[in-house]
Amino acid sequence: MARTIGSNGARTAEAIRQAGVKLIYRHGYEAMSLRQLAAEVGLQSGSLYKYFENKQNLLFDIVREHMGDLLVKAEADLDGLTDPMARLRTFVGFHLRYHMTRMAHVFIANMEIRSLDEVHRAEVIGLRRRYEGLLEDILREGARTGVFHVEEPRVVTYAIISMLTGICMWYRPDGPLDQDRLVEIYTGLAVDGVTGPASAFAPAAQPLKRRARG
Repeated sequence: MARTIGSNGARTAEAIRQAGVKLIYRHGYEAMSLRQLAAEVGLQSGSLYKYFENKQNLLFDIVREHMGDLLVKAEADLDGLTDPMARLRTFVGFHLRYHMTRMAHVFIANMEIRSLDEVHRAEVIGLRRRYEGLLEDILREGARTGVFHVEEPRVVTYAIISMLTGICMWYRPDGPLDQDRLVEIYTGLAVDGVTGPASAFAPAAQPLKRRARG
């Protein structure tokens, strides 16, 4: 965990954190050296320990901050909404916009969680499950009220979040479609997937069996 430091130290710690995001995203956690990190922020390698005890704690700080921020902001966007469809649309839009603007953080949180030690990984997974729970609760309520046709809300939660997060693999700010249009497309996919008799996530109809002629 980052050590307690004054206001100037807080700015330096944030500079180290942002440099860490840049270098881990570019080179990977294992390949990034503390020498590279120190050079990026204009410090001696030994000075880094005034702010973060080791490289592992820096990674944990980056990932925990990302997941905590994601959760808090999603809860704020959903606050006051009760209609499952409105909540689903809001969740999809929030998730996409957040991920399109913080792709480096998203990549690190998803790909480098394996590099966290057991205790740190467990805390991050707990935050991630709380975030996934927001969508799962929306789907369960929608299914309960008949708005959504969803057989397995937890599985559908994983499917929708995987689809939405996948935008980070190809999205570019200078691409042909702006964020508003991409949100519109993805929202349509998510809504179509959980509504209507042909919902992708509803149980499949069983084929009728022919009677044997006697």
